[in-house]
Amino acid sequence: MNNPLTPAQDAALVAAIRQAEVTTSGEIRVHLEDTCPTPEPLDRAAQVFGELNMHKTAARNGVLFYLAWQSRQFAVIGDSAINAAVPDDFWETTKEAVLEQFRHENYVLGLERGIKMVGEQLQRYFPYNAKTDQNELDDSISFGGPKPSSDA
Repeated sequence: MNNPLTPAQDAALVAAIRQAEVTTSGEIRVHLEDTCPTPEPLDRAAQVFGELNMHKTAARNGVLFYLAWQSRQFAVIGDSAINAAVPDDFWETTKEAVLEQFRHENYVLGLERGIKMVGEQLQRYFPYNAKTDQNELDDSISFGGPKPSSDA
């Protein structure tokens, strides 16, 4: 996959993730790939969530921003504990805030806004505890596509 981000854009997204995670035990990842291999990007986001072991955080409070940039598909998905804590319309509201910027081709700004919104909710429901919290997941942007089938 080609990285659609400049080094400065990549660094800005990682900085946004780190800033959002400063006050929470929650974990945020961004995954980019060229095209979405499933009809629904939320289904692919769930697959990537598992591939990145995001379901293995201690508090089950990981959040994934998934973007298939060439096919223009986007999803945001949270693990069970954060999903149970946030208001019912939170994921849709966050998705729409991101997509509003995407419509103006402000992709990094859209992701940064979504990351900030998620960070605020994570801070509210999963505040940082200096004695117990650690960064459980890599903050870097992940790239790729579906893993090749072993049947081939």
